[in-house]
Amino acid sequence: MTVIDANRMNEIEARYPEYFHRSLRQRFGGLMVLIATLLYSLYAVWFFDLPRLFAEAHWERVGIYLSQWVSYDVQPEFRIQENGSIEVRYPRFSPLGDNPRPDWLVNNPDGSVTLSIRGASRTVTVSKSVTIVTAHGVSVPVDVSSGAPKVVGPVPGWMTVYDDNVLADLGFAGDVSISVDRVKVRKRFIGWANFIFDTQSSFFDKPFSEVVGLIVSGPRIKPEQSNVSLAFDDIWNNSEWQHGDVWTKLFQTIVMAFLGTLLGALAAFPLAFLAARNITPNRLLNQVLKRFFDFLRSVDMLIWALFLTRAFGPGPLAGSGAIFLTETGTLGKLYSEGLENIDNKPREGIKSTGAQTVLVHRYGIMPQIVPVIVSQTLYQWESNVRGATIIGAVGAGGIGLKLWEAMRTNANWENVAYMVILILIVVFLFDAASNALRHRLMGSRTH
Repeated sequence: MTVIDANRMNEIEARYPEYFHRSLRQRFGGLMVLIATLLYSLYAVWFFDLPRLFAEAHWERVGIYLSQWVSYDVQPEFRIQENGSIEVRYPRFSPLGDNPRPDWLVNNPDGSVTLSIRGASRTVTVSKSVTIVTAHGVSVPVDVSSGAPKVVGPVPGWMTVYDDNVLADLGFAGDVSISVDRVKVRKRFIGWANFIFDTQSSFFDKPFSEVVGLIVSGPRIKPEQSNVSLAFDDIWNNSEWQHGDVWTKLFQTIVMAFLGTLLGALAAFPLAFLAARNITPNRLLNQVLKRFFDFLRSVDMLIWALFLTRAFGPGPLAGSGAIFLTETGTLGKLYSEGLENIDNKPREGIKSTGAQTVLVHRYGIMPQIVPVIVSQTLYQWESNVRGATIIGAVGAGGIGLKLWEAMRTNANWENVAYMVILILIVVFLFDAASNALRHRLMGSRTH
């Protein structure tokens, strides 16, 4: 066991004062940060009133929206005529077309109509005097012969009785609304209806093998046009999914991001040389340009888009201009900071040979700053592909406006899902291409 005397202890304290004479901040700094974070979290909970928001949130809508992203519904309506017959009607723009004959709807010999919502486990049978809903292992008759529909027997939990109708909620499969003179059914299907050919297409409701046969070697459907061209026109001009318009708007978004970033980089590059203190020794000019960059960056791209749509009207020009202004400020700041952090020795060495200013910049500065320019510009480009979608929602063109129009109807959520998936794919591809290009360019300069 080693004994340390007082002199040795004093020597150790003098050599390592930071361990023996720690300040209050050093001793309790971590605990103070933890307490401050906890207090701020409690303040945020109170300020945003999170308990009330969570209690009043419509969480059930999440499931409804998600189900509508991956499914569609058909809404037949059964009208009970005075003579006892049942007339089946469909909405004007039904996914089944103008003359639907679904196999899940059967006309019974007694004049009633049976609709299968999910196989034999969930069905609706409509007759003149009674509608029978079968679900969850029970059959519930609803009498419609009197002034108001009336459930015969106990009312199950999935059925709600109102003054003039009875609503049966069958979950994801659909629902049934029963009144005295009509029965409305919402039957849900997994998938996207008529995604390839709409109901007006000559190829609608034909089996896949028949469509392929017509396109490859079948007789012309329209004498003046080949079947290949006709099929492409029907897909591109699909009235329900609007593939042509969606893809055109998506291309506009890509062009907006590319053009805005390119013009911003071209404008920021020379201005950055004037803003860098070590390149342009003019204090006033440096400060004016840096504050100019700050101004362009401080006004959000969305605000620039609102201003420009007022000036030039809605369209991709306003979107490209908004990205250009924002990127001029962002890239100008990044380029100028990169220039101010370069090593001045190569520049001074070339300058000492009597080389012109252009050559000094070319060989003394550019080899050091190019990696920064390439990396930051590519990153901003891929980021602007996402940003162009947002500003499109305020009228700046592109797929963002199309997406907002589909969301605003609160009914075309499958179209929203389609466009969101396209946006995700484009962002993923551009991110991958940007990373690959950045690594390739940076790698080629390190060898």
